[in-house]
Amino acid sequence: MPALEEVRRELAAALPAAALIDDHARLRTYECDGLTGYRVVPGLVALPGTHDEVVAAVRSCHRNGVPYVARGAGTGLSGGALPVANGIVIGLSRMRKILEVDTVNETATVEPGVTNLAISQAAAAHGLYYAPDPSSQQVCTIGGNVAENSGGAHCLKYGFTTHHVLAADVVLPDGTAARLGGDARARDDGPDLLGLFIGSEGTLGIATRITVRLLRRPAAVRTLLADFGSVEEAGRAVSGIVAAGIVPAAVEMMDALAMRAAEAATGAGFTLDPARAAAALVVEVDGPPAEVEECFRRIVAVCETNAATRVRVAADPEERARIWRGRKAAFAAMGRISPDYFVQDGVVPRARLAEVLARIAELGEAAGLRVANVFHAGDGNLHPLVLYDASAGQSEAGEELSRRIAELCVELGGSLSGEHGIGADKACSMPRMFSETDLAVMARVRDAVDRDGLCNPGKVLPTPRLCGERIGPYRAHVVEEAGLGERW
Repeated sequence: MPALEEVRRELAAALPAAALIDDHARLRTYECDGLTGYRVVPGLVALPGTHDEVVAAVRSCHRNGVPYVARGAGTGLSGGALPVANGIVIGLSRMRKILEVDTVNETATVEPGVTNLAISQAAAAHGLYYAPDPSSQQVCTIGGNVAENSGGAHCLKYGFTTHHVLAADVVLPDGTAARLGGDARARDDGPDLLGLFIGSEGTLGIATRITVRLLRRPAAVRTLLADFGSVEEAGRAVSGIVAAGIVPAAVEMMDALAMRAAEAATGAGFTLDPARAAAALVVEVDGPPAEVEECFRRIVAVCETNAATRVRVAADPEERARIWRGRKAAFAAMGRISPDYFVQDGVVPRARLAEVLARIAELGEAAGLRVANVFHAGDGNLHPLVLYDASAGQSEAGEELSRRIAELCVELGGSLSGEHGIGADKACSMPRMFSETDLAVMARVRDAVDRDGLCNPGKVLPTPRLCGERIGPYRAHVVEEAGLGERW
């Protein structure tokens, strides 16, 4: 492809030799993100180490009409970093400097390749931390968190990435550099361009420098693990906690299948007998000591009222860390019980948790596949894991079941995604949630910023190629039934 060769030539002059990858075997490292069911080998990978090198890479792609995809650690679960076959991947893993920890204004300024956890580690000596905490926080990067508006276990109380990012230096799709937002003292009365950028899934540009808000570490933290004989009882306990006017730092739920996998991987102490525990809640409260004690007492009472079979209170920080290690290892632990899996990320109203889990079980049984459930119960953000075996020819069945679960969430009054993003995985389901007019407005915004459609193409919005050819013919009906036709 002549255009790609020209980009290769230009970047060879602009970037260090080690920053370009064109060997096919090495390119395969970048063929997918955490959603391994979709794979495309890129034509070239560039690994810039500075803002100026990102500008050079984007300008070369724009000048030559070559599509490009930004990539952080590749931990995304919606195919958001899926490459384009004749395009390039701009990997940001070399940009991992913590530029400043401002203890006066309680902010940190970092490059996009810095891991989520590294920000809290850098701030810990000052009694500060970064609140959003995806389960992959040890390896996921802040650039990817900004792209997907990531959340985590503690988003119930503290919110998502968008609530904690104050400013970003970005490279727009034509290679123009811009600053969005301001520092902790700045006032911005104009359009919320930073809010537009956060969660745009890499379709509006690439962040190269990000300023985040830090929080003071809470004075007290208490954590419990409560087992329940049914998912319905656990769901009622979640509703009871919220109805009591309590806002825990986190409320997480795991079903028996997820608990077995996590226990095998970590030894966190989850109940292994499904006859005794069909579900478990991890509940955490933080804040002033007196408030924490009172809220914790009331939460234990709610659990017991809703037939908890066991309430285990973490006795010390080590036991608390062990419980969270088990919860956060749940996704990776699925490899112990299934060779392959899809992760979904739908949201439903809390009051419909029991209903949606029952419907998911029915869908899984009809498809002949198991589904493990682990999710942020406090805000109804589900993470059903569809277990399948690609070598047994179950890939398409697994993908279709995953799609049906996402669309079920919309049917029950929720949304397609809580924090993982739409990416390539759920783009074809967007017409289930948004009207043709809604999608047209989104496309106009995207076109205004990326007129040539080169920046992470094929993501978020449905296209005929994405929905009818690359992923699977059964998905074509989504676009056809929505009456979108060739527009998309």
